Amino acid sequence: MYTAVYKKSGKYYCGWVLEVPGANSQATTKKGLEANLKDAIELVLEAREKYLRKELGTVKISKLPLILAS
Repeated sequence: MYTAVYKKSGKYYCGWVLEVPGANSQATTKKGLEANLKDAIELVLEAREKYLRKELGTVKISKLPLILAS
């Protein structure tokens, strides 16, 4: 789960995802903003993984799911 914050600015909703720097977007509706932010999260995480794979080279990368207790 991610936390989105947004504000109305003119005819647009502008939003940011707190846990994913760089995941931000805008739309004319809150529903559209939510869809855009989901896409933004995927794009940022895919780009980050691609970058790490390039930096780490041929090292085997394993993924570990993390669950944060609140």
